[in-house]
Amino acid sequence: MGRVGVLLLNLGGPEQLEDVRPFLFNLFADPEIIRLPVPWLQKPLAWLISTSRARKSQENYSQIGGGSPLRRITEEQAQALKHRLQAHGRDVDVYIGMRYWYPFTEEAIARIKRDGIEELVVLPLYPQFSISTSGSSFRLLEKLWKEDPALERIRYTLIPSWYARPGYVKAMAELIARELDALPDPSQGHVFFSAHGVPVSYVEEAGDPYQREIEHCVDLIMQALGRPNGHTLAYQSRVGPVEWLQPYTEDAIADLAEQGVNNLVVVPISFVSEHIETLQEIDIEYREIADEAGIETFRRVPALNTHPGFIDDMATMVTDALTAPRTLFSDVVQPQEKFKMYPQERSAWGLTPFAEVWNGRLAMVGFLALLLELVSGHGPLHLVGLL
Repeated sequence: MGRVGVLLLNLGGPEQLEDVRPFLFNLFADPEIIRLPVPWLQKPLAWLISTSRARKSQENYSQIGGGSPLRRITEEQAQALKHRLQAHGRDVDVYIGMRYWYPFTEEAIARIKRDGIEELVVLPLYPQFSISTSGSSFRLLEKLWKEDPALERIRYTLIPSWYARPGYVKAMAELIARELDALPDPSQGHVFFSAHGVPVSYVEEAGDPYQREIEHCVDLIMQALGRPNGHTLAYQSRVGPVEWLQPYTEDAIADLAEQGVNNLVVVPISFVSEHIETLQEIDIEYREIADEAGIETFRRVPALNTHPGFIDDMATMVTDALTAPRTLFSDVVQPQEKFKMYPQERSAWGLTPFAEVWNGRLAMVGFLALLLELVSGHGPLHLVGLL
């Protein structure tokens, strides 16, 4: 076996307030985040959304110190993984590739080429697969491989999802048990799983397995926890007026309060690192909602970060992947495969040539309406909270 590398994939996040608007632009310019039937509208819409949301997002980041800790934590995870692999007798170089901010995935691939890596394990730091997270990064990597013949010499394998790994499940159960045991009566704590949401259309139309994997993950963790506590799964972080997976976290908290639940132990189930969704959205916004609803105790399970059991399991994943049959881009990216990752052909939208013409015209009208609303500060999107 030649020189071995591991590429950890993650979202990325603005490290200072000046980074927020360009980070948001990169995020919303990704067609896996907002799926449009008219590709040329992607960047103008991303500009509109990033410009209109920048101030509010900056305020949120200001509440957690002025920037995201995601890069720092991911670098700590990379170092911990490298040391653990070394302890197992494997000299492996670990790289970080962020999708929407520095260090970008393209930068990581350039370093991998420069270092002469011959065997590469691609490991997304998303336990559950979604077309908007792991899928988007795999799509980008596939594009880089096709554009650069020099990458063909690298023997790579992908780890699409790993939420059912025993080490991961055990580590999550341990963290939950610790928070439950901090309650005056641990049996009265309600375990509240909050996962990042995705639009319903991703699941029902694009075949995204995310919801199924999240639900299975919750079942596995509760089995490992082995306690009689009640539990709830809800979804956070939705954007815009389209329907997202439900129940929404804020609604589920209010419903539990009405049912007489007084003690919540909140679990950020789709995150393995602290970032804006845990530190601001859960710790500040949802805590306030719980307080107003009458919840007496609100405890949040920390993200795994560099939890020893989690790092151990990642090291085992890498070791196993190096000896198992390879998983290629064609196994997870092509629309005809099981993930149905990218079904944006015309037939998926049901557009005849005539309909395409009118769709383009309507899209332009919508774009101009968005621009007018952004300038005037009034309109339906302001009413629903998108702008």
